[in-house]
Amino acid sequence: MRHYPKSLKNADAPVEHPPLPLERCLAKSRKIDASRSVAGRTVLDHCRIAGEVARELIARSPAFLRESFFPDGSALVAASHDIGKVSPTFQKKIYTAIGNADPTILDVLNDVDSEIEKNWGGHAGVSQCALEALEAGKDIAAIAGCHHGYAPKLAGKTADAEAFGGAAWQRQRARLLERLAEATGERFPKIRNLLHARVLAGLTSVADWIGSGATFDDPGEAWQSCIADAVDAAGFTPPRLRPGLSFREIFGFEARPIQRSLIEKACRPGAYILEAPMGIGKTEAALYAAYALVSAGKARGIYFALPTQLTSNRIHERVERFLDKVLEADSPHRNALLVHSNAGLQKFEFGADAAPGCSWFSASKRGLLAPFAVGTIDQALMASMNVKHGFVRAFGLAGKVVILDEVHSYDAYTGTILDRLVRELRQLHCTVIILSATLTGERRSALLGAARSAEAAYPLISALPAEAREPVEIAPETMPGNRVAIHQTLDIDEAMDEALNRADSGQQVLWIENTVTEAQEAFKLLAARSSGMAIECGLLHSRFIHCDREALEEKWVTRYGADGAAARRERGRILVGTQVLEQSLDIDADFLVTRLCPTDMLLQRIGRLWRHSFHQRPAGARCEAWIVSAQFEAAEQNPGEAFGKSAKVYSPYVLLRTLQAWSGVEALSLPGDIRDLLERTYEARPESEAMAKHKADLQRRREILESFALQGVSFGLDARPDTNVATRYSDIDTVELLLLQSVSHNHAAHETTVTLLDGQQLTLPHDFAAGRKREQRQLAARLATQTLKVAEYAAPADPGRNTLTWLKPYFYLGDPSKSESLLRVAIVGEGGLLRLPGGGAAAEKYELSYNPRLGYQYKKR
Repeated sequence: MRHYPKSLKNADAPVEHPPLPLERCLAKSRKIDASRSVAGRTVLDHCRIAGEVARELIARSPAFLRESFFPDGSALVAASHDIGKVSPTFQKKIYTAIGNADPTILDVLNDVDSEIEKNWGGHAGVSQCALEALEAGKDIAAIAGCHHGYAPKLAGKTADAEAFGGAAWQRQRARLLERLAEATGERFPKIRNLLHARVLAGLTSVADWIGSGATFDDPGEAWQSCIADAVDAAGFTPPRLRPGLSFREIFGFEARPIQRSLIEKACRPGAYILEAPMGIGKTEAALYAAYALVSAGKARGIYFALPTQLTSNRIHERVERFLDKVLEADSPHRNALLVHSNAGLQKFEFGADAAPGCSWFSASKRGLLAPFAVGTIDQALMASMNVKHGFVRAFGLAGKVVILDEVHSYDAYTGTILDRLVRELRQLHCTVIILSATLTGERRSALLGAARSAEAAYPLISALPAEAREPVEIAPETMPGNRVAIHQTLDIDEAMDEALNRADSGQQVLWIENTVTEAQEAFKLLAARSSGMAIECGLLHSRFIHCDREALEEKWVTRYGADGAAARRERGRILVGTQVLEQSLDIDADFLVTRLCPTDMLLQRIGRLWRHSFHQRPAGARCEAWIVSAQFEAAEQNPGEAFGKSAKVYSPYVLLRTLQAWSGVEALSLPGDIRDLLERTYEARPESEAMAKHKADLQRRREILESFALQGVSFGLDARPDTNVATRYSDIDTVELLLLQSVSHNHAAHETTVTLLDGQQLTLPHDFAAGRKREQRQLAARLATQTLKVAEYAAPADPGRNTLTWLKPYFYLGDPSKSESLLRVAIVGEGGLLRLPGGGAAAEKYELSYNPRLGYQYKKR
């Protein structure tokens, strides 16, 4: 295969529209105010800018990434992404949109129908066809074709297709490519494999976004001297770490033996698993190992991935304290980007698809590009999935330390994707540090792609450096833990009485349910029964709008945290919540009530008890957990009735095996009993006829989930909408919901005024000039705090795309042609009831409501 740009031979096909000179082919328009646009950069200029941005990004990458993924010619790949804009349909579209268009050009393009572009994926599709014809290679052509996130549907079209302008326009594209090759001084590189292609595709998209930013808006200004500043503004500046810091200097205490063992082993790229008890300091051990790797130039940043947004928020605070210690005072990355938060959206300057209202604007996606970020596992998983811009996520993670916490909490569906992610991260020269207190041997084996060890110690470190074929296991010194009394009850009222009595005596009580609905109901009962008592009750789950959830997290996690000693002395409390309370939270309870759940999760919940030895407990307090359980024989015959909603969250077979494993357990020694309880729950054993049936149901479901998961795993550059590819399996689709107090449109002024739930009013322009992008980002971030994810069947009615155009500058409204879900909007009225912005009930089948203490609720009419 040739890797030099090549001009097409003359073709005999008739050309209906003579090509424009390259100097007149526009890539961009430029807003001068909310209603007027003028000509922006030419295609040649924009492509050259993107190529030089890519070159700068490559220069800032560590040598081990440049050698593997960014060979000579990579800048030319990025530069050539937009050559398809040299086409009659695109030029007609852009010249029609600007106010200073040359009438002679409009005459030339007069009978061009620009709308037909959508039939082949727009200019990106033309780029792909053009590069294939110019013998760039199929992979490089595909990179150009997917730079907006999706592979175009070309239906057999070729570069000299009449719709693309025929042979004459293709010859112009060939000339453009020759000029780009001359400007970059490069020829196309050889693409080694699909992962290499994905990383280059990520580089190309990011270079395009930065090159589309406000820095390069004015075509009258020289751009060559602005490249480095634009890359800085996008956040791609190397962090400056203080070298040689000890563990004590960073965290204020000496490393325990188990922490030292992990740090010593995780000293080079590879995969490392730390299985250790709750509260042992796994987070600090992983962060110090990451600090040592980044300091030594063996990694270019850190991504800390957790199961839930709540755990991400709490770890984010700890990571920020860590960064404050390890970074130089003038380092630009003293704040880790919280990838599902909105504050970080205002810090970095991107253009194109990463602008407000576009698909990559949300912090949950862009955070993967930051040197230091904390967030949910979902964004990392999508680096291995065929989602829109999944390859940008792969580019963002390449060469980083990726810390995966609480990996025991994922089912067969997410676990299948996670196994694939770990393999790809190793190929991307990442250091993967996996943390869990309750990992089964089967999952450890799958994560490392290695045979399962016969007798695993606990605690345990499994080390698989990049060059090794088999993992090495290290059994660190065991630390002393707690002895926990266990009481199992079938009577929820008995458990409520006990929780209220304990709280009345000044204890800090945790009550954990398996579903949001059950948590809301338990909270309402406990709050009502504690009325008039000196007890404070709270509720935490996932169905609060962002700002309410963050306020509740701050309040309750602080009260139950390491620094909550003064608050503990004030009064007793009951905090009700869901699984968000069992994972990665440094919270300490005096007493626990939990609904029955699988052993690994149950141990995590119990790990919240008496976590800090320095807290003073109320008189009479004892380390005890009550499990609201079920009767085994009844559950074996009818698990749906016995376990209720829990049987829809967890496998009935695993719940039944948990009941068996915990039968007769009246006390628990942590960490000594952890491995034994896990193995008793999950080991192979003879089963009764009913249990064998439940086990077969679980196995069938696992096979289905694994099959579904593999359908979403990426084997190339094709993609489906994020909304159509899930990182976690659910029978229920979800949508994003924006909640407001009121909406008032002023069409004459081209603006809308909204009242947020806290009473603040925002005036939202319907369009923004180039100089107001920061204001746009700030408004988009503020609106995002008023959103939450809800089940689609229990969401307000779909308002239709045309009714939401006023929100287009602030939210990505989806692409209906690709079945992307639209945003929903509702007004919170009197009593918290939801209605549609235009009036009327929010939904036909359900009464919907929102309360800042209870969250989002729905009940059948």
